Amino acid sequence: MSSNTPVEPRRTALDALHRSLGATMTDFAGWDMPLRYGSERDEHLAVRSRAGLFDLSHMGEITVSGPQAAALLDFALVGNIGGVKTGRARYTMICRADGGILDDLIVYRLADTEYLIVANASNAQVVLDAVVERAEGFDAEVRDDRDAYALIAVQGPESPGILKSLTDADLDGLKYYAGLPGTVAGVPALIARTGYTGEDGFELFVAPADAAKLWQALTDAGAPAGLVPCGLSCRDTLRLEAGMPLYGNELSTSLTPFDAGLGRVVKFEKEGDFVGREALSEAAARAESHPPRVLVGLVAEGRRVPRAGYPVVAGGGVGGGGGVEVVGEVTSGAPSPTLGRPIAMAYVDAAHSAPGTTGVGVDIRGSHEPYEVVALPFYKRQR
Repeated sequence: MSSNTPVEPRRTALDALHRSLGATMTDFAGWDMPLRYGSERDEHLAVRSRAGLFDLSHMGEITVSGPQAAALLDFALVGNIGGVKTGRARYTMICRADGGILDDLIVYRLADTEYLIVANASNAQVVLDAVVERAEGFDAEVRDDRDAYALIAVQGPESPGILKSLTDADLDGLKYYAGLPGTVAGVPALIARTGYTGEDGFELFVAPADAAKLWQALTDAGAPAGLVPCGLSCRDTLRLEAGMPLYGNELSTSLTPFDAGLGRVVKFEKEGDFVGREALSEAAARAESHPPRVLVGLVAEGRRVPRAGYPVVAGGGVGGGGGVEVVGEVTSGAPSPTLGRPIAMAYVDAAHSAPGTTGVGVDIRGSHEPYEVVALPFYKRQR
């Protein structure tokens, strides 16, 4: 086969169901995924006020097991994975030796010597290859389980009630960033209280053969509560409002966790060496003495929408004449259905990063549109 031959995107176990619902499909990280089913704004607002149902089967699952599984993960990742209790999960990162971020991850401890890594779809192979390479010398098995799981998420304030109607699992006792085995609508599942929307919700790891049955059961149970199917488009605006970073936008190999304002995920106090320790220690010291650009929120005064890569500017020319200087760059931007105004995340110079800072703008195709710097997240649900 020629290297120029186009590769057909992979399809999830729910592909036929999405098409029957009239979803607009898109190629995302080599997968054919639903972008939206109708109005992405309506889908977004449904998650904020009621509940939404997502197919996340493009995510990459990697199982690590064996007597030294914890030791391997403590070496391979920047977090203290050995300190995670069985049934709990941790947000962490995997970095290169130079400290650059390869991916941000969630790691679930399923049993004493068994862990499940969930990587972003675009980086799943990179993460798998890195963990396999770093496993040399450890008494642990690294298994590619991307084909073993379908992942369905139900997110929003009505999601606990919807799920309770389909399972006997103790959802009230299930904390945020925790998971437990159970059955949902008769389907064996890992039930995790995690999500990427800023709302309460659950992610359900099931066998691909059971995915359609579970999706339909959730759809039927959620209908009285106003649950709707949701695509990747509203998932992006939901995570943006919640101030959650996206790999390829806020995170990349050119940034360390300290550059991204996420140095807290790096645990220098854990025992032993880990990949990137020396470089990250130097990055932490640099961040202390010479603060890098800071990830901030920007809220528009007008209606024009900023996009990733647009320059952030400051000076007399913002909104009018005079010279300006470039003080940062937009990483993500979109209209906010919740706020009713365009918003963005951006890395800006520390001198312009304080919430309430004005005189800052975004260069949108040559026009310097005024924005206000705000603290992240833009939206935080009421607990």
